[in-house]
Amino acid sequence: MGKIITLANQKGGVGKTTTAINLAASLAVLEYKVLVVDADPQANATSGMGFDVRNIKAGLYEVLIKDYDPKDTILSASIDNLYLMPSHIDLVGAEIEMLELPEREKVLKNVLAKIKDNYDFILIDCSPSLGLIVVNALTASDSVLIPVQCEYFALEGLGKLLNTIRIVQSRLNPELDIEGFVMTMYDSRVRLSDQILEEVKKHFDTMVFDTVIHRNVKLGEAPSFGQTIFDYDAASKGAANYLNLARELLQRNNMTKISNEEKIIG
Repeated sequence: MGKIITLANQKGGVGKTTTAINLAASLAVLEYKVLVVDADPQANATSGMGFDVRNIKAGLYEVLIKDYDPKDTILSASIDNLYLMPSHIDLVGAEIEMLELPEREKVLKNVLAKIKDNYDFILIDCSPSLGLIVVNALTASDSVLIPVQCEYFALEGLGKLLNTIRIVQSRLNPELDIEGFVMTMYDSRVRLSDQILEEVKKHFDTMVFDTVIHRNVKLGEAPSFGQTIFDYDAASKGAANYLNLARELLQRNNMTKISNEEKIIG
């Protein structure tokens, strides 16, 4: 049975989609079967994985609102074992249309239940909001992974996200766990990055992943070519960071064992 992980943070620009794409690609490289669900109307995960959003005929919107079979929307990505349920701009209207549905918070959960066993991991990339689709994603998930940018306002708004998670846990999904916090856009040359990293670790302790995603030009360039970091530059520091994050995720889930010497930390 696959594990469903939502990537969420209502603050934009924290590397959420970059993490969804490249963590998924890393797990696929490690020979786990992975599905990325693009739950953002901006469809950045869709375009970032090499698909032209204008040519998407059916995606998450059709699955949620028009009762399409989710299997009919899934696309094969450039890397073996990596798949995508795409998005497009119509998803903007989905939250309004879902208001009239029975058990509207559980629509996505019911959809993913049909395909969960086909994958080792399902990663849901959410928009920077705390709307109904994000609540659907949290309700459907086993855990939530929170990317946090190494910048001054990193902790701003995290309280609202954590409160939303607590509400979902108490009312909709008592099994929901916090997978952890991933620090992104770390720059070792800037003292502030270290200060923010220490501040987040002080607040959340072992919930913060040891692996840090460094600020990396290649990671920024890859989406503009519709490529994962492994397609664009597999030898880059960004690729090494995300591969290590995947290994640490697997270790935390008791799916593999790696020694401390194998970790690329800091």
